[in-house]
Amino acid sequence: QVQLVESGGGLVQPGGSLRLSCAASGSIYSIYVMGWYRQAPGKQRELVADITSGDVINYADSVKGRFTIFRDNAKNTVYLRMNSLKPEDTAVYYCNIVSARNSYWGQGTQVTVSS
Repeated sequence: QVQLVESGGGLVQPGGSLRLSCAASGSIYSIYVMGWYRQAPGKQRELVADITSGDVINYADSVKGRFTIFRDNAKNTVYLRMNSLKPEDTAVYYCNIVSARNSYWGQGTQVTVSS
């Protein structure tokens, strides 16, 4: 049974930093993409960043230069380092893993940026 366990969310002031982690348990066959999405109240879920098995990385324009995605393949874990956080980054952040057989989602972790 595959589960994605997210951690690292919380409340930070503008300009602060957080690191999100997403660890996949169970056996996942041939991972293609690992990534992070977010959804703010009243908005559609959007891609924040992802990284392919070939190490191709994609960032949303709104986070480029501030966020960094990286992974540990041996642990099936993907991270999102968030620097220079802004109030508009406030959202529930969801981990996503796409494999040859399926797509998996974490339960979400709340990130709130407020003074």
